[in-house]
Amino acid sequence: VVHLPVDMYSGYLPEDVGNKILLLEDIQDPGNVGTLIRSAAAFDFSGVIITESCADPMSPKCVQATAGTVLSVWIRRTTRYLDLTKALRKGGYSLIATDLNGVAEPSILCRQSKLLLALGNETAGLSRALLDAADYRLRIPTVREKAESLNVAACGAICMYLSSQIL
Repeated sequence: VVHLPVDMYSGYLPEDVGNKILLLEDIQDPGNVGTLIRSAAAFDFSGVIITESCADPMSPKCVQATAGTVLSVWIRRTTRYLDLTKALRKGGYSLIATDLNGVAEPSILCRQSKLLLALGNETAGLSRALLDAADYRLRIPTVREKAESLNVAACGAICMYLSSQIL
């Protein structure tokens, strides 16, 4: 039996949000959401903001994919994610958006003291609103052109790993 945190479905951030936050927009596959939460915990992200249209972070498949880490980071599942993004940016967070057309080098992730990393839907990517708000649009370059893009969970894990490195 798991007792859900009372504030998981609130549109408000915790008092201590930490320095690294993950934002998931419209990610449909519960396995991807769970894997991303697990990676966030592994790479010292304090919390995850999840849009209401994402897979439910407490669904059995998602919880299984987290391998027990689902409650080790704070989670907010909300429709107010754009408001939260704006508040975090005002508080000094850099919004780095993953984007197939992005031009920022992955090393930008290592240089952020306050990071809000945004990952989007498996097919459509991030919304125009988040892309327009981003401080940087990041693309993970692939070695072979045959693989145009990476799975969102793989991309997120790479980005979170890079954010934990020191240049």
